Amino acid sequence: MSKRALVKNGVNRVRSSYWFLPSVLAILAVGLSAITLTIDRNPSSVLYIWPDGWATTQVDGARNVLSVIAQSILGVVGVMFSVTIVAVSFASGNFGPRLIGNFMRDRGTQWCMGILIATFVYALLVLRAVHGAQGGENPDFEAFVPHMSLGMAMGLTGLSIAGVIFYVHHIPEIINVSNISADLGHRLRDALRELIDDRADADDPNISFPDRDADDALALHQMGYIQTYDEEALHTIAEEKGVYLRICYNVGTYVSHATQAIQIWHDEPLDDETKDAMRGCFVIGHHPTEDQNLLFILQQLVEMIARALSPGVNDPYTAIDCLNWMYAGFSEAANYRDGLGEPPVSRVQYKELTYGDLVKAGFTKSLPYVTTDTLATRHLRRLLDRLLDEVQREDETEVIKAVLADLERARQANT
Repeated sequence: MSKRALVKNGVNRVRSSYWFLPSVLAILAVGLSAITLTIDRNPSSVLYIWPDGWATTQVDGARNVLSVIAQSILGVVGVMFSVTIVAVSFASGNFGPRLIGNFMRDRGTQWCMGILIATFVYALLVLRAVHGAQGGENPDFEAFVPHMSLGMAMGLTGLSIAGVIFYVHHIPEIINVSNISADLGHRLRDALRELIDDRADADDPNISFPDRDADDALALHQMGYIQTYDEEALHTIAEEKGVYLRICYNVGTYVSHATQAIQIWHDEPLDDETKDAMRGCFVIGHHPTEDQNLLFILQQLVEMIARALSPGVNDPYTAIDCLNWMYAGFSEAANYRDGLGEPPVSRVQYKELTYGDLVKAGFTKSLPYVTTDTLATRHLRRLLDRLLDEVQREDETEVIKAVLADLERARQANT
């Protein structure tokens, strides 16, 4: 399997986890404790910056302070984990389970947890190094109070308190429905800009793709959602073997063992090793992701609209908010750098997204829910009228007019 695709998919998974950043900070806390304790044991070192006037804490006092820090931090961490799970459960239940990844990727929550866990680990390790004077066989064994390390523990405690204050403010913010839809809208805009930039900046290799039926078709021999694929590796294989490839399904599509995902044009049949290398460029998983799949962002907005306009919720203003962010994305797709241009011709063809695909995945799939509410229906009609004034190409105009016609038919069917 392509190492690049695996690494990219692994990075996305790590970024959507609650364990990675806290684990890294905990490991750093172990290293920091070793460094500060070493400095404390060598007060003549130039790195020892603790003033002599501040070195007044006794052994019992140091132990008590570090014990209180460790016990308090551990208790707060438990509460934070509980609150986080409750918030994620609330958001996924009210706005859609596919939104869980958005909360898992939240850096604010990960940093707050990581700082508290690192403080706990640091205080525990410093506490272990504190000891009193011993008599008996070692009468010269003096008491050891790591004053600099104790000061660092106090500083980390202050940072943890600031983290808790931020966390208490941050959790209501991330489950605010307006912030959720705005975050999706900004990610949709960024993904569209990246797609448009890639097409506009791509070099035209002036390659003529074969105008005949494919000579061969390749199944991925896996079952699940296409999460990502390694475009560079596919291009390299096509260049080395002198073949032409067409990727039949976009990222986010569900495939079975027998789904023919790659069509191949070749002069000579490919060997099994090359075919396995092509299959290895794809990463298949149990759920779709946003990587190389901006339609998944639209699916999340549509899901929010569906839940907001369900009979049990009946919240048209949340649906209107989601429609606004869809409109902003479609306007960006039509006007940023002259809009979605034609994809460059190369030895590897993908099922490229068009403006019509975007609008159908957003507005068209929202129609069954939007047309059940008068406010949302009127607002969508206004947004479509505004898009008609903003789009530049005839095909984009036809797409908007088609959605307007579908909206009118659906509205009449519901009345």
